[in-house]
Amino acid sequence: MSKISSMMDVGKRSLQNSQTALQTVSHNIANKSTEGYSRQNVSLVANNPISEGNLQIGTGARAAMVTRTNNPWIEKQIQREGASLGYAEGRADSLGRVEQVYNEQMNKGLNQYVTDFFNAFREVSNNPESSTSRTLVRESGNALAQDFKRVTEQLRNVQKDIDGQVITGIEEVNQMTKEIATLNEKIQIVENHGVHANDERDRRELLLKKLGERLDITCGEGKDGMVSVTGGNTAVLVSGSSSTELKVRGDAARDRAEIYYRANDSGTLFNITDQFKGGKLGGVLNVRDKVVEDYLAGIDQMAYRLSMEVNKIHIEGYDRYGKNGILFFEGADQVEVPPRIWQLTRLF
Repeated sequence: MSKISSMMDVGKRSLQNSQTALQTVSHNIANKSTEGYSRQNVSLVANNPISEGNLQIGTGARAAMVTRTNNPWIEKQIQREGASLGYAEGRADSLGRVEQVYNEQMNKGLNQYVTDFFNAFREVSNNPESSTSRTLVRESGNALAQDFKRVTEQLRNVQKDIDGQVITGIEEVNQMTKEIATLNEKIQIVENHGVHANDERDRRELLLKKLGERLDITCGEGKDGMVSVTGGNTAVLVSGSSSTELKVRGDAARDRAEIYYRANDSGTLFNITDQFKGGKLGGVLNVRDKVVEDYLAGIDQMAYRLSMEVNKIHIEGYDRYGKNGILFFEGADQVEVPPRIWQLTRLF
């Protein structure tokens, strides 16, 4: 190669390197608002020198690869904290609904109905012959029973709303795992040719973060560049270029939307709802299956104890016709009954 042509070739290669760098900068600017995008850099290396006698003469630089600015350790931390954030947000949103059930700042609530009920009894004890006082006791007792029923129904509605969130959330999870499996295949094809699949890796990491915000997952990357994703403890959601969908089915025993996993088309459906303890899904499931159920049990127990204690005292008294042994609340002999079908006897 002549010295003139060699010099021209060095200049040409330098211009090509600058053009590649400008294209990469333009790509970075165009994606400044793209969620999950990592800034890309052109790595330049010295081109192979040529030998002339005892000398090696350099031939400039060449673009070796385009890499992305990325810290895997920080990405793992972000993914882990995203799962905690998703859990807290899911729980907070659902607890906000529960809070409205007991909100007594704007409307009359259970606390006031209980107070009115016992105040009415206090009034009738001072004037037992008054039909007005007796009517007030009957009406306040009926209002109390209705408010117990209201609280129970609204808490059940919160659980039904969470069922809807579970169905929607699992649909989103299935879409994400399907796309991750597709990206696995693309990344493997690109990187088998010795090229970094920068944009595909950015998209895949974004999906893994979003997936981790919705449910607790564990994931790992193999030597082939593909990631495997496991949901909960046993559900393999992504393996290589294939993905497995989660299913949502109604549970007849609890009347709740439950999450099921099937390893293959001929496999058995396994209920894995209890495996999800993190992410937004874990947060809403905690509220539905633990918090709300505890509140319902507490409401049932309070209604049961109140009705039983009132009846215990009431049957010892006499009505206006001299008859005794009359219950104030009927259907109060089971813990599950009072909030739903309390009925007043025709005492007054």
